[in-house]
Amino acid sequence: MLCLGAALLPLAACQSTPDKPLPAVTQVDLPRFMGDWYVIANIPTFIETGAHNAIESYKLDADGTIAVTFTFRDGAFDGKPKKYTPRGFVRDTKSNAIWDMQFIWPFKTDYRITYLTPDYSQTIISRQQRDYVWIMARTPEIPEADYQRMAALVREQGYDVSKLQKVPQQVPQQWKK
Repeated sequence: MLCLGAALLPLAACQSTPDKPLPAVTQVDLPRFMGDWYVIANIPTFIETGAHNAIESYKLDADGTIAVTFTFRDGAFDGKPKKYTPRGFVRDTKSNAIWDMQFIWPFKTDYRITYLTPDYSQTIISRQQRDYVWIMARTPEIPEADYQRMAALVREQGYDVSKLQKVPQQVPQQWKK
């Protein structure tokens, strides 16, 4: 038993002190939050590196869980289509802003809605670990001033914004003026 404890001691020493709790928004109307969200920028996970036209879609199921469909093109606008279908679990039912996301059973990861515009057009999804973050919008482009404001909020949350990457989005032809 002592050998096991001695073996685990270096791992414990590598643990950093936990960051202060990352506050989520006070209230999310789940049905209104559902639908398509374009990923404008992120600190990507390994599966998202090089993603183009990334869209996260949410659908509230009858059991209260959230069916998620994450699609993108790998490496280029004409790259191989990729699709992931994790499931969301609302952990804080008072605010509906803190979820667990499950890509592979039985593992769940932290997912927090830390910013949401009143019209539900832009959001920031963060993680307590401050390792990954997503700036998303209902449209594939947002004004640069909005992006800068949201990037500043990500910085205030304790993220290293030098890792923040814009996700290339091809605006549908009918949206161009």
